Amino acid sequence: MKFRSIILSTALLAGTTVMAQKPAAKPATAKAPAAKTAAANTIKFTQYDLPNGLHVILHEDHSTPIVAVTVLYHVGSKNEDPNRTGFAHFFEHLMFEGSDNIKRGEYMKLVQNAGGQLNANTSFDRTFYFEVIPSNQLELGLWMESERMLHLKIDSAGLETQRGVVKEELKQRNENTPYGSILNESFGHAFTVHPYHWTPGGSPEYINKAAMQEFVDFYKTFYVPNNATLSIAGDITPAQAKVLIEKYFGSIPKGTKAIPRPTAVEPVKTKEVRDTVYDNIQLPAVVMAYHTPAQGTPDYYAVNMLTTLLSQGKSSRMQKNIVDKQQKAVYAGAFPLPSEDPGLALIFGITNMGVAPTDLEASMNAEFDKTKNELISEEEYQKLRNQVENDFVSGNEKMAGIAENLANYYVYYKDANLINTEIDRYLKVTREDIQKAAQKYLVNTNRVVLYYLPKQQ
Repeated sequence: MKFRSIILSTALLAGTTVMAQKPAAKPATAKAPAAKTAAANTIKFTQYDLPNGLHVILHEDHSTPIVAVTVLYHVGSKNEDPNRTGFAHFFEHLMFEGSDNIKRGEYMKLVQNAGGQLNANTSFDRTFYFEVIPSNQLELGLWMESERMLHLKIDSAGLETQRGVVKEELKQRNENTPYGSILNESFGHAFTVHPYHWTPGGSPEYINKAAMQEFVDFYKTFYVPNNATLSIAGDITPAQAKVLIEKYFGSIPKGTKAIPRPTAVEPVKTKEVRDTVYDNIQLPAVVMAYHTPAQGTPDYYAVNMLTTLLSQGKSSRMQKNIVDKQQKAVYAGAFPLPSEDPGLALIFGITNMGVAPTDLEASMNAEFDKTKNELISEEEYQKLRNQVENDFVSGNEKMAGIAENLANYYVYYKDANLINTEIDRYLKVTREDIQKAAQKYLVNTNRVVLYYLPKQQ
């Protein structure tokens, strides 16, 4: 559904994607039930720390001759100076400029020529880089990541080039994409104290104002081994990988600057926030942003399952009732945006032709009221659990996904083994827990409501 892809493309991640030749896909096979698959496919890994503070996680899997080399830096937009927003996203781009030993423009070519693919993205909480390459190119991937951790090229030519790239990217996303400003508007209205007030894309204005020394200071503060997790998954031998990791990362000095972590706590909301946004769109939209708990908390899992109940699949409540039966919307969806600190869940609908936003909002509120007033049926509950299990298993089907999940679980929870056990937290959520989550979080005083209207109106 194109409306979902439009909204999701604006959500959470500001990404740079560079694709080269992909490894051959495995033949399709019939899938076992999700619960049995999760139990049978326990992901084994080893982890350790280098003396410089770099955390290393290794997962060995010889099913295909590929390896994912990933580095997660624990820095996102929430770590930025309010007068210099956009630095984390800017560095996502700058990290491809080259290093003392990799010429400008060569970084991507090296991976492409090796038959691999690379990607990077920035969120509120972290910046993530990876290469998926043939396993005989492991040393190349490690060298390249160590080069930009230690020797990133920060000069006027690179800064000016990436200023232009980032400015154009933000213009395309926020101004030239229908509903492209939803993330900015939702978080900007929902947060007044916490740095989630601004989104990962940041402001080109601040990037243009910044002096070169500010970029150098940001790099020396956050792009250091003691603020990074190196996660590798695929066709490796851990003993050999450890030797190469020591060779390329062991001599990188530990960062000496204090790493800023925001301590601001967003006040509990006591009043609904409403506004109207005029956009280059043809169909109006109703966007609701509800404050939600941080990932990893018991309520987070209940809210996550609640949004799945509302919008995942053709038989979900919003799709079945609002889109199919009432025909109030051409698309309606709900999804939480996982975040290290308390964040938001976005629930939105694109109106059908001739439907007023007020009518769509009334239908959405009616669905929320059902979840608050009526316990979901046992049949619906079992279906929901199956969906959650399937999503959990699917997230670990590729080496890049495994490496990223291992890094995320370690950084956010200090427990990488949640890659095997977090599903238990979801399955502990009861029907009563889902109802209580709806009663606690899907309340008017806890939300922002935005009407997106065509500019001609």
